[in-house]
Amino acid sequence: MAAKVDAISNVEMQVGEESYLTAKKGLKSWLFTLDHKRIGIMYLGSVMFAFLLGGLMALLVRLELLTPGKTIVGPKTYNQLFTLHGAIMVFLFIIPSIPASLGNFVLPLLLGAKDVAFPRLNLASYYIYVFGAIFCVYSIIAGAVDTGWTFYTPYSSTTDTSVISMTLGVFILGFSSIFTGLNFIATIHKLRAPGMTWSKMPLFCWGIYATSVIQVMATPVLGITLLLLVMERALGVGIFDPQLGGDPVLFQHFFWFYSHPAVYIMILPGMAIISEIIPVFSRKTIFGYRAIALSSVAIAIIGFLVWGHHMFTSGQSELATMIFSMLTFLVAIPSGIKVFNWVATMYKGRIVLRAPMLYALSFLFLFTIGGLTGIFLGAIAVDIHLHDTYFVVAHFHYVMMGGTAMAFFGGLHYWWPKMTGKMYSEKLAKIAWAITFIGFNMTFLTQFALGSQGMPRRYYNYLDQFQPLHAFSSVGSWFLGLGFLLMVLYLLASLRSGEKAQANPWGGATFEWTISSPPPEHNFHHQPVAKRGPYEYSVEVGR
Repeated sequence: MAAKVDAISNVEMQVGEESYLTAKKGLKSWLFTLDHKRIGIMYLGSVMFAFLLGGLMALLVRLELLTPGKTIVGPKTYNQLFTLHGAIMVFLFIIPSIPASLGNFVLPLLLGAKDVAFPRLNLASYYIYVFGAIFCVYSIIAGAVDTGWTFYTPYSSTTDTSVISMTLGVFILGFSSIFTGLNFIATIHKLRAPGMTWSKMPLFCWGIYATSVIQVMATPVLGITLLLLVMERALGVGIFDPQLGGDPVLFQHFFWFYSHPAVYIMILPGMAIISEIIPVFSRKTIFGYRAIALSSVAIAIIGFLVWGHHMFTSGQSELATMIFSMLTFLVAIPSGIKVFNWVATMYKGRIVLRAPMLYALSFLFLFTIGGLTGIFLGAIAVDIHLHDTYFVVAHFHYVMMGGTAMAFFGGLHYWWPKMTGKMYSEKLAKIAWAITFIGFNMTFLTQFALGSQGMPRRYYNYLDQFQPLHAFSSVGSWFLGLGFLLMVLYLLASLRSGEKAQANPWGGATFEWTISSPPPEHNFHHQPVAKRGPYEYSVEVGR
Protein backbone atom coordinates (compact mmCIF):
# COMPACT_ATOMS: atom_id res chain seq x y z
CA MET A 1 0.00 0.00 0.00
CA ALA A 2 1.35 3.44 -0.87
CA ALA A 3 2.28 5.66 2.04
CA LYS A 4 0.21 8.81 2.67
CA VAL A 5 1.88 10.90 5.36
CA ASP A 6 1.69 14.70 5.63
CA ALA A 7 5.40 15.54 5.43
CA ILE A 8 5.24 18.91 3.66
CA SER A 9 2.78 21.75 4.00
CA ASN A 10 2.22 25.36 3.00
CA VAL A 11 3.59 24.93 -0.53
CA GLU A 12 1.79 26.06 -3.67
CA MET A 13 2.17 24.94 -7.26
CA GLN A 14 3.19 27.84 -9.45
CA VAL A 15 0.94 26.88 -12.35
CA GLY A 16 1.13 29.19 -15.36
CA GLU A 17 4.03 31.21 -13.96
CA GLU A 18 7.13 31.84 -16.06
CA SER A 19 9.85 29.30 -15.35
CA TYR A 20 13.47 30.08 -14.59
CA LEU A 21 14.23 29.21 -18.24
CA THR A 22 11.90 31.87 -19.68
CA ALA A 23 11.68 34.53 -16.95
CA LYS A 24 14.65 36.34 -18.48
CA LYS A 25 15.85 36.07 -22.07
CA GLY A 26 19.09 36.62 -23.93
CA LEU A 27 22.68 35.44 -23.59
CA LYS A 28 23.52 38.18 -21.11
CA SER A 29 20.81 36.96 -18.73
CA TRP A 30 22.63 33.62 -18.57
CA LEU A 31 26.20 34.91 -18.41
CA PHE A 32 25.42 37.20 -15.44
CA THR A 33 22.72 35.15 -13.76
CA LEU A 34 22.67 34.70 -10.00
CA ASP A 35 20.00 31.98 -10.17
CA HIS A 36 21.37 28.74 -8.75
CA LYS A 37 19.33 26.76 -11.27
CA ARG A 38 20.82 28.47 -14.31
CA ILE A 39 24.32 28.20 -12.86
CA GLY A 40 23.67 24.47 -12.34
CA ILE A 41 22.62 24.13 -15.99
CA MET A 42 25.78 25.93 -17.17
CA TYR A 43 27.88 23.63 -15.00
CA LEU A 44 26.00 20.64 -16.43
CA GLY A 45 26.82 21.64 -20.00
CA SER A 46 30.47 22.21 -19.10
CA VAL A 47 31.03 18.93 -17.26
CA MET A 48 29.26 16.99 -20.01
CA PHE A 49 31.63 18.56 -22.56
CA ALA A 50 34.56 17.52 -20.36
CA PHE A 51 33.08 14.01 -20.16
CA LEU A 52 32.89 13.89 -23.95
CA LEU A 53 36.51 15.02 -24.29
CA GLY A 54 37.82 12.60 -21.65
CA GLY A 55 35.71 9.78 -23.06
CA LEU A 56 37.09 10.23 -26.58
CA MET A 57 40.61 9.98 -25.20
CA ALA A 58 39.65 6.81 -23.31
CA LEU A 59 38.33 5.27 -26.54
CA LEU A 60 41.61 6.13 -28.28
CA VAL A 61 43.59 4.53 -25.45
CA ARG A 62 41.55 1.33 -25.67
CA LEU A 63 41.84 1.32 -29.48
CA GLU A 64 45.61 1.57 -29.19
CA LEU A 65 45.65 -1.38 -26.77
CA LEU A 66 43.63 -3.54 -29.16
CA THR A 67 46.89 -5.14 -30.34
CA PRO A 68 50.46 -5.28 -28.99
CA GLY A 69 52.85 -2.67 -30.37
CA LYS A 70 51.62 0.28 -32.41
CA THR A 71 47.95 0.21 -33.44
CA ILE A 72 47.19 3.88 -34.13
CA VAL A 73 49.67 6.07 -32.15
CA GLY A 74 53.21 5.96 -30.83
CA PRO A 75 54.36 5.58 -27.18
CA LYS A 76 54.61 9.30 -26.37
CA THR A 77 51.15 10.07 -27.77
CA TYR A 78 49.76 7.09 -25.87
CA ASN A 79 51.22 8.45 -22.60
CA GLN A 80 49.65 11.84 -23.34
CA LEU A 81 46.25 10.31 -24.13
CA PHE A 82 45.91 8.32 -20.92
CA THR A 83 47.24 11.26 -18.86
CA LEU A 84 44.72 13.67 -20.36
CA HIS A 85 41.93 11.12 -20.03
CA GLY A 86 42.64 10.79 -16.30
CA ALA A 87 43.19 14.49 -15.60
CA ILE A 88 40.12 15.65 -17.53
CA MET A 89 37.84 12.98 -16.09
CA VAL A 90 38.97 13.54 -12.49
CA PHE A 91 39.38 17.32 -12.29
CA LEU A 92 36.93 18.54 -14.94
CA PHE A 93 34.18 15.90 -14.76
CA ILE A 94 33.95 13.60 -11.73
CA ILE A 95 34.80 16.05 -8.95
CA PRO A 96 32.47 18.89 -10.09
CA SER A 97 29.83 16.77 -11.85
CA ILE A 98 27.32 16.12 -9.07
CA PRO A 99 27.94 18.95 -6.56
CA ALA A 100 28.39 21.76 -9.08
CA SER A 101 25.66 20.80 -11.56
CA LEU A 102 22.94 18.72 -9.87
CA GLY A 103 23.85 20.02 -6.41
CA ASN A 104 23.60 23.63 -7.52
CA PHE A 105 20.23 22.99 -9.10
CA VAL A 106 18.44 20.92 -6.46
CA LEU A 107 20.11 21.66 -3.10
CA PRO A 108 18.20 24.92 -2.42
CA LEU A 109 14.99 23.28 -3.66
CA LEU A 110 15.46 20.34 -1.30
CA LEU A 111 16.10 22.73 1.59
CA GLY A 112 13.08 24.89 0.77
CA ALA A 113 15.35 27.90 0.04
CA LYS A 114 15.09 30.51 -2.72
CA ASP A 115 18.80 30.32 -3.61
CA VAL A 116 22.21 29.42 -2.21
CA ALA A 117 23.69 31.54 0.57
CA PHE A 118 26.13 33.44 -1.69
CA PRO A 119 24.77 33.70 -5.26
CA ARG A 120 27.63 35.90 -6.54
CA LEU A 121 30.23 33.51 -5.13
CA ASN A 122 28.33 30.75 -6.89
CA LEU A 123 28.64 32.48 -10.26
CA ALA A 124 32.31 33.27 -9.56
CA SER A 125 32.98 29.59 -8.89
CA TYR A 126 31.62 28.71 -12.33
CA TYR A 127 33.82 31.24 -14.12
CA ILE A 128 36.85 30.07 -12.14
CA TYR A 129 36.03 26.53 -13.30
CA VAL A 130 35.90 27.73 -16.92
CA PHE A 131 39.17 29.67 -16.50
CA GLY A 132 40.92 26.59 -15.06
CA ALA A 133 39.50 24.42 -17.84
CA ILE A 134 40.93 26.83 -20.42
CA PHE A 135 44.39 26.37 -18.88
CA CYS A 136 43.98 22.59 -19.08
CA VAL A 137 42.86 22.72 -22.71
CA TYR A 138 45.75 25.08 -23.53
CA SER A 139 48.16 22.53 -22.09
CA ILE A 140 46.87 19.99 -24.63
CA ILE A 141 47.73 22.35 -27.47
CA ALA A 142 51.07 23.42 -25.96
CA GLY A 143 52.35 19.86 -25.61
CA ALA A 144 50.09 17.53 -23.67
CA VAL A 145 51.27 16.21 -20.31
CA ASP A 146 52.54 12.62 -20.32
CA THR A 147 53.10 12.09 -16.59
CA GLY A 148 49.86 10.36 -15.65
CA TRP A 149 47.06 12.30 -13.91
CA THR A 150 48.95 12.04 -10.59
CA PHE A 151 51.89 14.18 -11.91
CA TYR A 152 54.38 12.00 -10.01
CA THR A 153 57.83 13.43 -9.46
CA PRO A 154 60.66 13.30 -10.41
CA TYR A 155 59.37 12.73 -13.97
CA SER A 156 56.94 15.64 -13.82
CA SER A 157 59.87 17.85 -12.71
CA THR A 158 61.94 17.01 -15.77
CA THR A 159 59.63 16.17 -18.71
CA ASP A 160 59.47 18.70 -21.55
CA THR A 161 55.64 18.63 -21.73
CA SER A 162 53.29 21.37 -20.47
CA VAL A 163 53.26 20.38 -16.80
CA ILE A 164 53.20 23.98 -15.54
CA SER A 165 50.08 25.04 -17.48
CA MET A 166 48.22 21.81 -16.62
CA THR A 167 49.04 21.98 -12.91
CA LEU A 168 48.13 25.69 -12.81
CA GLY A 169 44.82 24.76 -14.43
CA VAL A 170 44.16 22.18 -11.71
CA PHE A 171 45.26 24.74 -9.08
CA ILE A 172 42.68 27.23 -10.40
CA LEU A 173 39.98 24.55 -10.49
CA GLY A 174 40.63 23.99 -6.79
CA PHE A 175 39.36 27.50 -5.98
CA SER A 176 36.11 26.70 -7.78
CA SER A 177 35.77 23.56 -5.67
CA ILE A 178 36.46 25.46 -2.43
CA PHE A 179 33.98 28.26 -3.25
CA THR A 180 31.26 25.74 -4.06
CA GLY A 181 31.92 23.85 -0.83
CA LEU A 182 31.82 26.99 1.33
CA ASN A 183 28.59 28.08 -0.35
CA PHE A 184 26.87 24.75 0.25
CA ILE A 185 27.98 24.57 3.90
CA ALA A 186 26.57 28.04 4.57
CA THR A 187 23.38 27.24 2.66
CA ILE A 188 22.72 24.04 4.62
CA HIS A 189 23.44 25.72 7.95
CA LYS A 190 21.45 28.90 7.40
CA LEU A 191 18.76 28.44 4.73
CA ARG A 192 16.88 25.29 5.72
CA ALA A 193 13.09 25.65 5.72
CA PRO A 194 11.29 26.14 9.04
CA GLY A 195 10.91 22.82 10.79
CA MET A 196 13.72 21.20 8.80
CA THR A 197 16.04 20.04 11.55
CA TRP A 198 19.20 18.10 10.78
CA SER A 199 17.24 14.88 11.35
CA LYS A 200 14.64 15.91 8.73
CA MET A 201 17.08 17.07 6.05
CA PRO A 202 17.06 15.04 2.81
CA LEU A 203 19.97 12.61 2.55
CA PHE A 204 21.21 14.30 -0.62
CA CYS A 205 21.91 17.36 1.53
CA TRP A 206 23.82 15.24 4.06
CA GLY A 207 25.98 13.81 1.28
CA ILE A 208 26.67 17.23 -0.23
CA TYR A 209 27.46 18.62 3.23
CA ALA A 210 30.07 15.92 3.92
CA THR A 211 31.51 16.43 0.44
CA SER A 212 31.76 20.19 0.96
CA VAL A 213 33.66 19.76 4.22
CA ILE A 214 36.23 17.58 2.43
CA GLN A 215 36.48 20.06 -0.45
CA VAL A 216 37.21 22.96 1.87
CA MET A 217 39.71 21.08 4.04
CA ALA A 218 41.58 18.92 1.51
CA THR A 219 41.76 20.98 -1.68
CA PRO A 220 44.28 23.54 -0.32
CA VAL A 221 46.76 20.69 0.21
CA LEU A 222 46.64 19.82 -3.49
CA GLY A 223 46.95 23.48 -4.42
CA ILE A 224 50.10 23.94 -2.31
CA THR A 225 51.59 20.69 -3.68
CA LEU A 226 51.08 21.72 -7.29
CA LEU A 227 52.48 25.21 -6.59
CA LEU A 228 55.60 23.59 -5.11
CA LEU A 229 55.92 21.47 -8.26
CA VAL A 230 55.63 24.59 -10.44
CA MET A 231 58.29 26.33 -8.31
CA GLU A 232 60.62 23.36 -8.70
CA ARG A 233 60.23 23.36 -12.48
CA ALA A 234 60.34 27.12 -12.96
CA LEU A 235 62.88 28.16 -10.31
CA GLY A 236 64.94 25.00 -9.73
CA VAL A 237 64.00 24.84 -6.03
CA GLY A 238 64.75 21.34 -4.68
CA ILE A 239 61.55 20.02 -3.13
CA PHE A 240 60.67 16.73 -4.84
CA ASP A 241 63.53 16.12 -7.33
CA PRO A 242 66.34 14.06 -5.69
CA GLN A 243 68.89 15.62 -8.05
CA LEU A 244 68.10 18.96 -6.39
CA GLY A 245 68.06 17.52 -2.88
CA GLY A 246 64.31 16.86 -2.85
CA ASP A 247 62.26 13.79 -1.93
CA PRO A 248 59.85 12.32 -4.55
CA VAL A 249 58.01 10.32 -1.86
CA LEU A 250 57.09 13.61 -0.19
CA PHE A 251 55.10 14.49 -3.31
CA GLN A 252 53.20 11.21 -2.98
CA HIS A 253 52.32 11.96 0.65
CA PHE A 254 51.08 15.45 -0.23
CA PHE A 255 49.22 14.31 -3.34
CA TRP A 256 47.42 11.38 -1.75
CA PHE A 257 46.60 13.34 1.41
CA TYR A 258 44.32 15.28 -0.93
CA SER A 259 43.53 12.65 -3.51
CA HIS A 260 42.21 9.97 -1.22
CA PRO A 261 39.70 12.36 0.39
CA ALA A 262 39.05 13.43 -3.22
CA VAL A 263 37.85 9.89 -3.89
CA TYR A 264 35.09 10.63 -1.38
CA ILE A 265 34.50 14.07 -2.94
CA MET A 266 33.67 11.98 -6.01
CA ILE A 267 31.69 9.13 -4.44
CA LEU A 268 29.76 10.76 -1.56
CA PRO A 269 27.55 12.86 -3.89
CA GLY A 270 26.84 9.70 -5.88
CA MET A 271 25.76 7.94 -2.69
CA ALA A 272 23.60 10.98 -1.89
CA ILE A 273 21.75 10.64 -5.20
CA ILE A 274 21.14 6.92 -4.62
CA SER A 275 19.62 7.78 -1.23
CA GLU A 276 17.07 9.97 -3.04
CA ILE A 277 16.22 7.57 -5.87
CA ILE A 278 15.81 4.27 -4.03
CA PRO A 279 13.00 5.23 -1.60
CA VAL A 280 11.00 6.94 -4.36
CA PHE A 281 11.14 3.98 -6.76
CA SER A 282 10.75 1.41 -3.96
CA ARG A 283 7.64 3.24 -2.70
CA LYS A 284 9.00 3.07 0.84
CA THR A 285 10.41 5.36 3.50
CA ILE A 286 14.21 5.08 3.62
CA PHE A 287 15.46 2.41 6.03
CA GLY A 288 17.99 3.62 8.60
CA TYR A 289 17.91 7.34 7.82
CA ARG A 290 20.16 8.31 10.71
CA ALA A 291 22.72 5.59 9.93
CA ILE A 292 22.96 6.67 6.27
CA ALA A 293 23.30 10.34 7.25
CA LEU A 294 26.00 9.79 9.86
CA SER A 295 27.88 7.31 7.69
CA SER A 296 28.46 10.17 5.22
CA VAL A 297 30.14 12.14 8.01
CA ALA A 298 32.12 9.06 9.08
CA ILE A 299 33.40 8.54 5.52
CA ALA A 300 34.46 12.21 5.38
CA ILE A 301 36.42 11.90 8.65
CA ILE A 302 38.09 8.52 8.05
CA GLY A 303 38.84 9.45 4.44
CA PHE A 304 41.51 11.88 5.68
CA LEU A 305 43.40 9.09 7.46
CA VAL A 306 43.94 6.41 4.80
CA TRP A 307 46.12 8.07 2.13
CA GLY A 308 49.10 5.82 2.91
CA HIS A 309 47.46 2.72 1.42
CA HIS A 310 48.45 4.13 -1.99
CA MET A 311 52.07 3.86 -0.89
CA PHE A 312 52.55 0.31 0.41
CA THR A 313 55.42 -0.16 -2.06
CA SER A 314 57.04 3.25 -1.47
CA GLY A 315 59.29 2.20 1.43
CA GLN A 316 57.28 3.64 4.32
CA SER A 317 57.70 1.98 7.72
CA GLU A 318 56.09 -1.39 8.46
CA LEU A 319 54.15 0.14 11.37
CA ALA A 320 52.72 2.90 9.19
CA THR A 321 51.81 0.38 6.52
CA MET A 322 49.93 -1.76 9.07
CA ILE A 323 48.03 1.25 10.43
CA PHE A 324 47.02 2.44 6.96
CA SER A 325 45.90 -1.09 6.09
CA MET A 326 43.70 -1.22 9.19
CA LEU A 327 42.19 2.19 8.46
CA THR A 328 41.48 1.10 4.88
CA PHE A 329 39.36 -1.77 6.19
CA LEU A 330 37.71 0.63 8.66
CA VAL A 331 36.52 3.06 5.97
CA ALA A 332 34.65 0.21 4.31
CA ILE A 333 32.26 -0.02 7.29
CA PRO A 334 30.24 3.19 6.70
CA SER A 335 30.05 2.37 2.99
CA GLY A 336 28.72 -1.08 3.88
CA ILE A 337 26.14 0.53 6.19
CA LYS A 338 24.80 2.54 3.27
CA VAL A 339 24.59 -0.46 0.96
CA PHE A 340 22.82 -2.54 3.62
CA ASN A 341 20.25 0.20 4.27
CA TRP A 342 19.57 0.77 0.57
CA VAL A 343 18.93 -2.95 0.10
CA ALA A 344 16.77 -3.00 3.23
CA THR A 345 14.75 -0.08 1.82
CA MET A 346 14.01 -2.11 -1.30
CA TYR A 347 13.05 -5.20 0.72
CA LYS A 348 9.30 -5.78 0.33
CA GLY A 349 9.03 -2.50 -1.54
CA ARG A 350 6.99 -2.02 -4.69
CA ILE A 351 9.98 -1.43 -6.98
CA VAL A 352 9.38 0.53 -10.18
CA LEU A 353 12.11 -0.07 -12.78
CA ARG A 354 12.26 3.34 -14.42
CA ALA A 355 15.55 4.69 -15.81
CA PRO A 356 16.71 6.43 -12.58
CA MET A 357 16.15 3.23 -10.59
CA LEU A 358 18.04 1.15 -13.15
CA TYR A 359 21.05 3.42 -12.76
CA ALA A 360 20.68 3.20 -8.97
CA LEU A 361 20.67 -0.61 -9.13
CA SER A 362 23.73 -0.45 -11.41
CA PHE A 363 25.42 1.69 -8.80
CA LEU A 364 24.68 -0.87 -6.08
CA PHE A 365 26.11 -3.73 -8.15
CA LEU A 366 29.15 -1.95 -9.56
CA PHE A 367 30.11 0.04 -6.48
CA THR A 368 29.92 -3.10 -4.35
CA ILE A 369 32.40 -4.80 -6.69
CA GLY A 370 34.61 -1.72 -6.51
CA GLY A 371 34.45 -1.64 -2.72
CA LEU A 372 35.15 -5.34 -2.27
CA THR A 373 38.15 -5.23 -4.61
CA GLY A 374 39.41 -2.27 -2.59
CA ILE A 375 39.71 -4.64 0.36
CA PHE A 376 42.07 -6.78 -1.75
CA LEU A 377 44.24 -3.71 -2.32
CA GLY A 378 44.09 -2.81 1.37
CA ALA A 379 45.61 -6.17 2.31
CA ILE A 380 49.37 -5.54 2.30
CA ALA A 381 50.55 -8.91 0.98
CA VAL A 382 48.00 -8.93 -1.86
CA ASP A 383 48.65 -5.31 -2.76
CA ILE A 384 52.36 -5.99 -3.28
CA HIS A 385 51.39 -8.24 -6.21
CA LEU A 386 48.49 -6.13 -7.53
CA HIS A 387 50.03 -2.67 -7.11
CA ASP A 388 50.32 -0.73 -10.40
CA THR A 389 48.55 -3.45 -12.39
CA TYR A 390 45.28 -3.37 -14.31
CA PHE A 391 43.57 -4.68 -11.16
CA VAL A 392 43.95 -1.16 -9.73
CA VAL A 393 42.60 0.37 -12.97
CA ALA A 394 39.53 -1.88 -12.80
CA HIS A 395 38.96 -1.19 -9.08
CA PHE A 396 39.23 2.56 -9.59
CA HIS A 397 36.80 2.56 -12.52
CA TYR A 398 34.26 0.37 -10.68
CA VAL A 399 34.26 2.92 -7.87
CA MET A 400 34.45 6.13 -9.92
CA MET A 401 32.72 5.19 -13.18
CA GLY A 402 30.49 2.41 -11.86
CA GLY A 403 29.79 4.45 -8.75
CA THR A 404 29.95 8.21 -9.28
CA ALA A 405 29.18 8.33 -13.02
CA MET A 406 26.28 5.85 -12.80
CA ALA A 407 24.83 7.78 -9.88
CA PHE A 408 25.30 11.06 -11.77
CA PHE A 409 23.40 9.73 -14.78
CA GLY A 410 20.75 8.30 -12.47
CA GLY A 411 20.36 11.71 -10.86
CA LEU A 412 20.32 13.39 -14.26
CA HIS A 413 17.42 11.17 -15.37
CA TYR A 414 15.67 11.63 -12.01
CA TRP A 415 15.76 15.44 -12.04
CA TRP A 416 15.67 15.94 -15.85
CA PRO A 417 11.88 16.51 -15.88
CA LYS A 418 12.27 19.06 -13.08
CA MET A 419 15.20 20.82 -14.76
CA THR A 420 13.77 20.98 -18.27
CA GLY A 421 10.01 20.46 -17.92
CA LYS A 422 10.27 17.62 -20.47
CA MET A 423 10.08 13.82 -20.26
CA TYR A 424 12.60 11.72 -22.17
CA SER A 425 11.87 8.44 -23.97
CA GLU A 426 11.74 5.77 -21.28
CA LYS A 427 12.25 3.01 -23.87
CA LEU A 428 15.44 4.57 -25.26
CA ALA A 429 16.64 5.29 -21.72
CA LYS A 430 16.38 1.60 -20.80
CA ILE A 431 18.13 0.53 -24.01
CA ALA A 432 20.96 3.01 -23.40
CA TRP A 433 21.27 1.85 -19.78
CA ALA A 434 21.52 -1.81 -20.86
CA ILE A 435 24.19 -1.06 -23.48
CA THR A 436 26.14 1.04 -20.98
CA PHE A 437 25.93 -1.58 -18.22
CA ILE A 438 27.03 -4.42 -20.50
CA GLY A 439 29.79 -2.33 -22.09
CA PHE A 440 31.11 -1.21 -18.71
CA ASN A 441 31.45 -4.75 -17.37
CA MET A 442 33.00 -5.97 -20.63
CA THR A 443 35.58 -3.20 -20.39
CA PHE A 444 36.59 -3.34 -16.75
CA LEU A 445 35.69 -6.77 -15.36
CA THR A 446 38.22 -8.11 -17.86
CA GLN A 447 40.89 -5.87 -16.37
CA PHE A 448 40.68 -7.61 -12.99
CA ALA A 449 41.86 -10.76 -14.77
CA LEU A 450 44.58 -8.83 -16.62
CA GLY A 451 45.87 -7.33 -13.39
CA SER A 452 45.85 -10.57 -11.42
CA GLN A 453 47.91 -12.13 -14.23
CA GLY A 454 50.50 -9.35 -13.87
CA MET A 455 49.66 -6.90 -16.67
CA PRO A 456 51.09 -3.51 -15.55
CA ARG A 457 48.93 -0.42 -16.01
CA ARG A 458 49.98 2.49 -18.25
CA TYR A 459 52.12 0.26 -20.49
CA TYR A 460 52.06 0.99 -24.20
CA ASN A 461 53.11 -2.52 -25.24
CA TYR A 462 52.37 -5.93 -23.76
CA LEU A 463 52.97 -9.66 -24.22
CA ASP A 464 50.87 -11.58 -26.74
CA GLN A 465 49.30 -13.65 -23.95
CA PHE A 466 47.34 -10.57 -22.81
CA GLN A 467 45.99 -9.69 -26.26
CA PRO A 468 42.61 -11.55 -26.12
CA LEU A 469 41.64 -9.88 -22.84
CA HIS A 470 42.81 -6.46 -24.05
CA ALA A 471 40.80 -6.87 -27.25
CA PHE A 472 37.67 -7.90 -25.30
CA SER A 473 38.09 -4.87 -23.02
CA SER A 474 38.48 -2.56 -26.03
CA VAL A 475 35.32 -3.90 -27.70
CA GLY A 476 33.48 -3.33 -24.42
CA SER A 477 34.59 0.32 -24.45
CA TRP A 478 32.88 0.76 -27.83
CA PHE A 479 29.59 -0.50 -26.35
CA LEU A 480 30.10 1.85 -23.41
CA GLY A 481 30.63 4.79 -25.74
CA LEU A 482 27.56 3.83 -27.79
CA GLY A 483 25.38 3.75 -24.67
CA PHE A 484 26.49 7.23 -23.60
CA LEU A 485 26.01 8.60 -27.13
CA LEU A 486 22.45 7.26 -27.24
CA MET A 487 21.74 8.80 -23.84
CA VAL A 488 22.91 12.24 -24.95
CA LEU A 489 20.83 12.01 -28.14
CA TYR A 490 17.50 11.13 -26.50
CA LEU A 491 17.98 13.68 -23.72
CA LEU A 492 18.62 16.43 -26.26
CA ALA A 493 15.71 15.19 -28.40
CA SER A 494 13.41 15.45 -25.38
CA LEU A 495 14.04 19.20 -25.23
CA ARG A 496 12.38 19.57 -28.63
CA SER A 497 9.78 16.83 -28.74
CA GLY A 498 9.50 15.40 -25.23
CA GLU A 499 6.19 15.12 -23.41
CA LYS A 500 5.55 17.95 -20.94
CA ALA A 501 6.56 16.90 -17.43
CA GLN A 502 4.17 17.02 -14.50
CA ALA A 503 5.20 18.73 -11.28
CA ASN A 504 5.80 15.34 -9.64
CA PRO A 505 6.22 12.66 -12.32
CA TRP A 506 7.91 10.11 -10.04
CA GLY A 507 5.79 10.54 -6.90
CA GLY A 508 8.59 12.00 -4.79
CA ALA A 509 8.03 13.57 -1.39
CA THR A 510 10.77 16.20 -1.07
CA PHE A 511 10.24 19.92 -1.64
CA GLU A 512 11.37 20.12 -5.27
CA TRP A 513 8.40 17.98 -6.35
CA THR A 514 5.88 20.43 -4.88
CA ILE A 515 6.57 23.15 -7.47
CA SER A 516 6.04 23.25 -11.21
CA SER A 517 8.40 21.69 -13.76
CA PRO A 518 10.56 23.56 -14.63
CA PRO A 519 10.62 25.61 -11.42
CA PRO A 520 9.79 29.32 -11.27
CA GLU A 521 12.65 31.79 -10.98
CA HIS A 522 12.36 32.22 -7.21
CA ASN A 523 11.48 28.58 -6.45
CA PHE A 524 8.65 29.08 -3.91
CA HIS A 525 5.85 31.66 -3.62
CA HIS A 526 5.51 30.92 0.08
CA GLN A 527 8.02 29.55 2.54
CA PRO A 528 7.61 25.75 2.71
CA VAL A 529 7.48 24.13 6.15
CA ALA A 530 8.84 20.67 6.95
CA LYS A 531 6.63 18.78 9.38
CA ARG A 532 7.99 15.24 9.14
CA GLY A 533 10.82 13.31 7.57
CA PRO A 534 11.76 13.89 3.91
CA TYR A 535 10.81 10.40 2.67
CA GLU A 536 7.44 10.00 4.40
CA TYR A 537 5.19 10.53 1.42
CA SER A 538 2.72 13.41 1.35
CA VAL A 539 1.16 12.29 -1.94
CA GLU A 540 -0.28 9.07 -3.29
CA VAL A 541 2.54 7.31 -5.10
CA GLY A 542 0.86 4.05 -5.97
CA ARG A 543 1.50 4.33 -9.72
